[in-house]
Amino acid sequence: MTSNTVDSASTRNQADSHGGSSMVSVRSLGKNYGSLRAVDDVSFEVARGEIFGFLGPNGAGKTTCLEMMEGLRKPDAGTITISGIPVWPDPAKVKRLIGVQTQSTAFYEELTVQEVLRLFGALHGRRLSKRVLEDLLDLSGLAEKRKAYTLALSGGQKQRLAIAIALVNEPELVFLDEPTTGLDPQARRRTWEVVKELRDRGKTIILTSHYMEEAEYLCDRLAIIDYGKIIAMDTPVRLVGQLGRKARINFTASRPIEGVSLGLAGSDVGAPNSEGEQTLLAENLDDAIAVLLRTANDEDIEIKNLQVRTANLEDVFLTLTGKELRD
Repeated sequence: MTSNTVDSASTRNQADSHGGSSMVSVRSLGKNYGSLRAVDDVSFEVARGEIFGFLGPNGAGKTTCLEMMEGLRKPDAGTITISGIPVWPDPAKVKRLIGVQTQSTAFYEELTVQEVLRLFGALHGRRLSKRVLEDLLDLSGLAEKRKAYTLALSGGQKQRLAIAIALVNEPELVFLDEPTTGLDPQARRRTWEVVKELRDRGKTIILTSHYMEEAEYLCDRLAIIDYGKIIAMDTPVRLVGQLGRKARINFTASRPIEGVSLGLAGSDVGAPNSEGEQTLLAENLDDAIAVLLRTANDEDIEIKNLQVRTANLEDVFLTLTGKELRD
């Protein structure tokens, strides 16, 4: 897989193959900050009912892309349409179609959860019915916190409230900008389930993330962006598959196992490192483990600390960008 930018025809074909017409169409999007080209000729499609992710290091252009789609930042080049409606030059036309959860949301600390939801509903010109309010509380897992002041909410609860706020106008398209940054694993998982539920309800979701596991779990498709350019775009499974990397089996042995003794095609075992650990790279994971254990048994070698690791999205990211994805 090469680090070439993704062409427009490819983005259209991938969105169409996901099913349904496009909710979002972005063509040749560009944004400059002085001499810095923050977003550079970005094109992609997002299908209706899809969770589409942006993955990239800090400063890659993820948030700038979102802000231009949300009508918050005017692009210097290119076009954006949402449900067939151009976002620019009049972003007010798409406001009723979108909901936005930003990286950080400030709440009125002396208002309760349900009061905050009603307030944001009013800002959208909507008086939330009891049914709608209950649905938002249930969806976000905050029904038991309806009368709690926002000051008393945990980080995960505040993030889910921010997502609920993004839904008060019943949008078709929801933007989530790093929705789980700073959350503990349990709170992050709970938020993931909220996002999945939104997709199951027919919402289209565009999100950015710093977490590989999150992107793999949530996204139907994702784009890897670096230096303002999309350098790869596909489903997580296909991106990993295109890498073509062998499975990695790490183990320690009572005495070194020689690669020749395995006699396994497509496999390679390295010499022990300073801690006595060896690594076996294999094209067929099941066959490699079976042969390794059989060889150890035949040669009276004790195997310890056997660990298996297959290629994942982090490997793809490192291969394409040469960077680790980090906060």
